[in-house]
This record gives sequence, C-alpha cells and structure tokens, in this order.
Amino acid sequence: MVSTLFSAGSRSENFVDITVPWWGWEMLLGVIATLLLVDILIVHRRPHVAHLKEAAIESIVWVSIGVGFTFVIWAMFERAAAVEYISGYLIEKSLSVDNVFVWAMIFSHFQVPREYQHRVLFWGIFGALVMRFVFIFLGVAIIERFDYVLIGFGLFLIYTGIGVFRHGDEDEKDPSDTRTMRLFNRFIPTTDELDGQKLFTKKNGKRLATPLLAVLVVIEISDLIFAVDSVPAVLAVSHEQFIVFAANAFAIMGLRALYFLFADIKDRFVYLKPAISVLLIYVGLKMTVAHWYHVPTWLSLLFILTVMTIAIVASVIQDRKH
Repeated sequence: MVSTLFSAGSRSENFVDITVPWWGWEMLLGVIATLLLVDILIVHRRPHVAHLKEAAIESIVWVSIGVGFTFVIWAMFERAAAVEYISGYLIEKSLSVDNVFVWAMIFSHFQVPREYQHRVLFWGIFGALVMRFVFIFLGVAIIERFDYVLIGFGLFLIYTGIGVFRHGDEDEKDPSDTRTMRLFNRFIPTTDELDGQKLFTKKNGKRLATPLLAVLVVIEISDLIFAVDSVPAVLAVSHEQFIVFAANAFAIMGLRALYFLFADIKDRFVYLKPAISVLLIYVGLKMTVAHWYHVPTWLSLLFILTVMTIAIVASVIQDRKH
C-alpha cells in the first residue's frame, strides 16, 4: 500500500515528480536518527580530541553514506531522481565548507576546548536538520504556487555569490557581538565556568547555562544564515521535498568530521572561497532563467564537480609553492 505524503501540484516537467511511499519518510528519518545516535552514544560517547586520522576516517564514512544514498534513491524511484539527489548533495556539501570556517572562528573566539567541540556541534547539527526540514517544505510550497519566486531566489544567490567573492578575504565579524547574543546574556542565567561538555550546570542550587550553550546559540544563528543561501541553491536542481531534505541531511551530518579534518588546514585551500562564489552565482543564474530555459541537471552536476576539483587542485599547487 502506497500513499502520497505530499502533493506534487503543478510541478515543472523539467524536474522529477515522484510519489513517496509511506515507508519512505520513515526509512529516511529512521536512518538519520540511527546515525546520530551511533555517533553520540558510541563513537563520541566520551569527550576527546579528534585527531587528523580519526577525522579523515569519519569524513570518508559520512561521504560514503551520503553518496551511497544515491543508489537508494535510484532503487526507490528512477535514475533522474538519483541525479537530482547527488547534485543537491554536492551543492550543499560545497556550500557547507564556508560553515566549517565560521565554526572554527566561533570556537576560537569562545576558547572552547577541542574535546568539547563535538558535543556542541552534534546539537548544532540536530537543530540545523530541524530548521532545514521547515525551510525546505516552505520553500517547495512557495515555489509550487509562485513560479516567479525562483527569480527572486536566483537574484539573491547571485548577490550573495558576488559578496562572497568581493569580501572573502576580509576578517569575520565578532560572533558574540550580535543582538541575539546580547539578549541571551541578559535574560538567561549563565556562568563563565565550563562543566565538562554540559550545556547546563548547577551552582549554589541554581541551574545555569554554561558558555557552551552560548556557543551553540551562535552556531545555530550561523546555520540559519547559511540555510538562507543553501536551501534555495538545492531547490534549483530538485523540487521534491524528499530528495532535497535527504541531500541536505546527509551533507550537513558529515560536517562535524569535516570540521575536525579541515579546521586546522583551512588556510591552505585559498581558492575554495572563490569556488563557492562561482557556485552561488551559477545556481542563481540557473534559477533566474529557469522560467525560460532549464539547464539539465547532469550539466549542473558536471559543473559543480569541475569547479570544486579545480579549486582544490589549484589550492594544493599554491600551497606547495609556499
């Protein structure tokens, strides 16, 4: 017995139109929940510093799971759906590299011990999944009813891409100097002392937030900002909530391992910022002209792989020169 979880509506013929069986969402959410539980209860049950080798192995595992889900999509639906998924996954993964830079800055600013960073990122990723779920369903619902919204999304991504290119080398703003953080410090009782990797602690009989909760708030704010860019970008290659959410989920769940692998060597990849800028501008252009011309998804996939490969290889060559 198969039931449609969401209406396809007047979907453009340029994108796949799939009927998700009732067990499809249960399977996807079950896999995500299982992976998160294994990660926090087994792999990272005890706080420790994730060294380069461990982070590399975990990154390979997470990327293998994300890429491997392409074949699950293919088996459940069709090849075109699998192409949309892997394109969305690569877009989200590429744009998420910027998130890793911001996390490194936040942890450095708040002087969070490295062994406690994973637990903060775990809850940060959990919150990000919830936000992406809401963003994606709202985004698809809006696009299905108002096609011209794609033009607005596209122009916004072009503007963002140009901004990343122009200001990519400038110093980041103080992450704690935001209105939200000032309100947090004013209304939530906090202590300046850490209590292991706990977000709350008790002191003199009073329940207080530790500095890690403030860090978590800043991380969630940063992801909210990045979601405004990345969700519309993935919607440029698929209009199916199931595909878009799966691509987002598997891409961002592996970000913690990527952070520990990448944080210490991020300065060596000097051409990643320009590559992210190019991807944002390309996706923005794709969305802007989508009403008149549809760029094939396979061509977008090829473009994404080419841009990121050139950026990584060029960065390695530049690093060796210095």
